[in-house]
Amino acid sequence: MSEKSKADDQPILIKKYANRRLYNTATSSYVTLEHLCAMVKEGHEFVVEDAKSGEDITRSVLTQIIFEEEGKGQNLLPISFLRQLIGFYGDNLQPVVPQYLEYTMESFTKNQEAMRENIAGALSANNPFSQFEEVARQNVNMFQQAMSAFSPFQMPGMPGIGDTTAASPTAANGPDNAAAKDQNNADDLSSLKDKLADLEKQIDNLSKK
Repeated sequence: MSEKSKADDQPILIKKYANRRLYNTATSSYVTLEHLCAMVKEGHEFVVEDAKSGEDITRSVLTQIIFEEEGKGQNLLPISFLRQLIGFYGDNLQPVVPQYLEYTMESFTKNQEAMRENIAGALSANNPFSQFEEVARQNVNMFQQAMSAFSPFQMPGMPGIGDTTAASPTAANGPDNAAAKDQNNADDLSSLKDKLADLEKQIDNLSKK
């Protein structure tokens, strides 16, 4: 079965009919979910439309492919992940979850060759997990860059958009900033002394009664 090449601009159109049959308009032939699964693995882009309404049902068909593959025992989705994913439906973080998952998978895909090499050499290494440190470090950096864009869904410990004080080393470590910190410390110390003096006066007054 010949398919469009990866370089083609337009994705292949797959039509789904009422009898649940899938029709590949590029090859003028009926296909199955297994064919579509193979097309995904080969890098072919396609969209699935309802033949009657013209509605884009690509998402539901891809989900069905995952369901079929999981049913064959090729489990990629841990139960804990599925539970967590279900928990996000209706949550106020739901809008950001798809973008985060998409970015995570894209970064993992970009590093998959390095991951394959690390896995191949893991058995012969004294510390197998050290093989993944650099890749993991790169992933974390990429994830942080992605999530920093989702203000107010900002990750803890990360500077927010427009936070020039946290983002600028000069602002954080410059002489003006150091002087301001010293002044704040002095003010805090002075305030503490005043509170202690007031407390001593109250104790002295109570002792005289």
